[in-house]
Amino acid sequence: MELPINVALAQAAPVLPAGPGWWYEPKFDGHRTILVRGQETVELYSRSGRQVTTHWMDLAVAGLRLPADTVLDGEAVVWRDGRLDFSAAQSRAASGLARARQLATRYPASYAVWDVLQHPVEGDVRGRPYTERRALLVDLLAGVGPPIQAVPATDDYEVARTWYDTLTAQGVEGVVAKRGSAGYPRGRGWVKVRHADTEDWVVVGYVGPRGRPRRLALAPVGGGGGGVRLSGPLAAGLAARLGRTIRGLPDGGRALAEGEPYVRVETGVVVEVLAGSGRHGTLTVVRAR
Repeated sequence: MELPINVALAQAAPVLPAGPGWWYEPKFDGHRTILVRGQETVELYSRSGRQVTTHWMDLAVAGLRLPADTVLDGEAVVWRDGRLDFSAAQSRAASGLARARQLATRYPASYAVWDVLQHPVEGDVRGRPYTERRALLVDLLAGVGPPIQAVPATDDYEVARTWYDTLTAQGVEGVVAKRGSAGYPRGRGWVKVRHADTEDWVVVGYVGPRGRPRRLALAPVGGGGGGVRLSGPLAAGLAARLGRTIRGLPDGGRALAEGEPYVRVETGVVVEVLAGSGRHGTLTVVRAR
């Protein structure tokens, strides 16, 4: 299987799809991770294709229990006090080698797996229906055990609704719906419904052209909750809309330094927020998770 892998994505929706053929999984809050078990080693890759094995070495070691020629898709997560801790997962993902080793002791990771892309016996199974891949995954992980486990799945809409309504206390951010007859999709072939807990943030600067910014600098409304954060790359359509809003921002607002992942921001779509600094400018309000 050629690496890096173009991972399947989910399209946001306001409500869960219902009807025959839909399957549902809880949406875990962590870092998207592809696990590749080679003949002698385990390598981990981020959603972008960057190798992140050193950040999640405890998962790589656990992955040695898998048979060779296995490729899995899932989420690297951190559980603390019975709930998912996204901040702890972010700390691990943004750490250097020495720091990653320290954090692995403080915040041991789990790997919540939802798909098998390559099976040690069946080979590349991305073209097979979800239901077949799910059966292969459950069988493959039956003897592996924590910290590598298959996410729960159901084809019962009412069970999925119960998950959506009751699992927020455990840090589960929503539900993902997948067609049981569909292969592993290219692009946004799945559907995700997330809880919309939000806070107000202020756009205080930007990076890139005034009319089509590449990133936004954000600060908490009222100045609480820390310093300025720099958003991840903005989609083209969103950048154009925001560009029309921030045309009055002083030129000095573009002098911003990019940093490491910190939180995520929602401005109609979800982007990842990076730590950064910049000058305060406009009072445009966006919504941030």
